[in-house]
Amino acid sequence: MNDMSRISALAAPKQQPVPREQTQALLDLRSAASARIKPADLYTLADRLEEQARAYPERAFLIDGELRFTYATVDAQANRMAHVFYAKGLRPGDVCAIAMENRPQFFFSWFGLVKLGVVVAFINTQVSGKPLVHALQSTAAKAVVVGEECLANLLGTEGLPDVPLWLVEDALNPFDGELPTFVDSHFGELICAAPETVFPREVRAAITAETTTLLIFTSGTTGLPKAARYSHMRWMSSGDVMEVTLGATCDDVFYCCLPLYHGAAATSVTSTALRVGASIVVRRKFSVREFWPDVRRNRITVFQYIGEICRYLLNQPVVAGEREHSLRYMLGAGLTPESWQRWLERFGPIQVFEGWGATEANANLINVDNYVGSCGRVPDWSRTNLRLVRYDVESDTHPRDENGFYQLCQPGELGEAMGFIVDHPQIGGGRFEGYTSTAASESKIRRNVFQAGDAYWSSGDLLRYDDDGYFYFVDRIGDTFRWKSENVSTLEVADTLSDMPGLELINVYGVQVPEHEGRAGMAAILMQSGHRFDPQAFYELTEARLPRYAAPIFVRVSAAADLTSTFKLRKVDLQRQGYSPGLFADPLFVRDESTRTYQPYSLQVLARAGLPPFVGSSHE
Repeated sequence: MNDMSRISALAAPKQQPVPREQTQALLDLRSAASARIKPADLYTLADRLEEQARAYPERAFLIDGELRFTYATVDAQANRMAHVFYAKGLRPGDVCAIAMENRPQFFFSWFGLVKLGVVVAFINTQVSGKPLVHALQSTAAKAVVVGEECLANLLGTEGLPDVPLWLVEDALNPFDGELPTFVDSHFGELICAAPETVFPREVRAAITAETTTLLIFTSGTTGLPKAARYSHMRWMSSGDVMEVTLGATCDDVFYCCLPLYHGAAATSVTSTALRVGASIVVRRKFSVREFWPDVRRNRITVFQYIGEICRYLLNQPVVAGEREHSLRYMLGAGLTPESWQRWLERFGPIQVFEGWGATEANANLINVDNYVGSCGRVPDWSRTNLRLVRYDVESDTHPRDENGFYQLCQPGELGEAMGFIVDHPQIGGGRFEGYTSTAASESKIRRNVFQAGDAYWSSGDLLRYDDDGYFYFVDRIGDTFRWKSENVSTLEVADTLSDMPGLELINVYGVQVPEHEGRAGMAAILMQSGHRFDPQAFYELTEARLPRYAAPIFVRVSAAADLTSTFKLRKVDLQRQGYSPGLFADPLFVRDESTRTYQPYSLQVLARAGLPPFVGSSHE
């Protein structure tokens, strides 16, 4: 076990592993549930919606503040939308984009489109300019259903494809300006006048479950995002699987505070709630202040999280009655062992289903044992298509055996997670559905991995597992870097230092150093309101918890966090700026071993550390 492995081991409290047979039994139930829907079934998301509207007509499906929309109402609104979309010329197989914040009209539009068999492309509500043009071009969208709150993004973008914009009004964010002719401002009037009668199923009757229903953009750290294909089968299977995982019922209430244009909220939350006839509390954007009031007011039982959200909530002052709530399950990714333990101690024995996967993944992991720190378990390798493949960080290659094939990791070894691609007309599980771009899809496939002719999806994620089969996420390939001939995981360093008093966020990454191999560690930090960065305390924390080579050489004290809309910290721009204070205004500190602290940046301190001045590169 190397030093970074020991950091991970120390971060998680000692606990007894669940018997492998117990874990496998639940994983087998998940596998059986995932196989209920067959690729050739003439069954779609729209069919499931209509079934549940008949089964639970008066039950609340969507809750938005004081507004409640029953299953019957949601279905009726989707019918209205479908009639209008059809009248405007959309047909099965066409692509229509949606650019809208989390609100009931998002669901009405989405479900109305699937009633026609139209493929729905979710557009990031934060983007404009080149990324927005790319999103519409790469999906070949024939129209955009745009919320009034997002209209400025589209109208302010040059080179927008020549497609109509169908405006869904937003009383909270009225557009102030003159509308061009390609914006249909009367769209809302058409919806109000449309019938609620069931949209004819024969329009989509020939659509099979394996057909693409969604295009969801991945949140990659470099380059423009790719539109991943999501079939009806895969979308509904995620709900079938989570039903048996959570033991979810129609009495559950799900919290939807992550953006719907990303995978977790639109797939796991929505598909599971629909599957069991449960309710979804919709919030436009995550709010630290409103989280617990929302949970208590709506009796929320299931919360889909991102690790950063949990840390925001943990950073809030303790108040009386915090353990008095209805939350019983959390599912998501990115919850560190330390935050996980603090969460349970502070808010009570909530079961956490930490997982690993990706929007386009054909393999995944989920921790069904509530085993703190782990993102999942493989009790029996013969029952999964997942494999962990040895990876050499220094050479950025996969070591090969004497026959030229990849090598499997042993417990404790760092490796890339890959999923064997199942290609069988009657099996849905294990398929790689790919992207709208054939070249992008092919770039994620590795061939002849363990034997001639096989094919695996390449995740780009580094993981390791222990002797009990529990897995731990380490980092993305490219985020783990080499320094002083040692591998440094940016995620593990950040997790290890994340509980420093007064710290709001920490983002660790490697920066290039002229005339040096590898990269030097740098931490961009954001302090909580009322707290100042203490360089001495930070130095002492790194000395106590990190091997010397893993301690950040530089600390950049940021005035504001640079986050993506899914709360993932950006690194690419920060890496380009390196450690040159001329490229940014944030205070910069350098680790100084002679004074045993972090000193304000100067050429003298830099020289004492044996480092030359930074030479920036716009192509890094």
